[in-house]
Amino acid sequence: MQRLKGAVLPDNKRIDYALTLVYGIGWTRSENILKLTKIDASTRVKDITEDQLKKLITIIDDKYKVEGPLREERSENIKRLREIGSYRGMRHALGLPSRGQRTRSNARTKRGKRRTVGALSKEAWAKTEQN
Repeated sequence: MQRLKGAVLPDNKRIDYALTLVYGIGWTRSENILKLTKIDASTRVKDITEDQLKKLITIIDDKYKVEGPLREERSENIKRLREIGSYRGMRHALGLPSRGQRTRSNARTKRGKRRTVGALSKEAWAKTEQN
């Protein structure tokens, strides 16, 4: 197993896929990095030489912000939005969608489990009928 910028790359995977396991690198960036380093995309991680790995690391360091610094920048941006009191910051603080999606019928992932309002249990219904 190779380590690249704090991420572990599995030996049996293709290098184009393995690079996407690094936070901040997707398919397009992976493809661009491999073109710059002149590494074939179908090469397995276990077949990568030390020189090729060093090339990968230097190109990623020079051109892209990945892993820790990228996570830090994103959290600082969200923190700034909260501090200035913007709408997006408020949505982040409340744990709701911040990009205009509807929440009346969707957004279960963000809003959590359904909480029924207004429905009474059988015991509570029986008590109200007695009174």
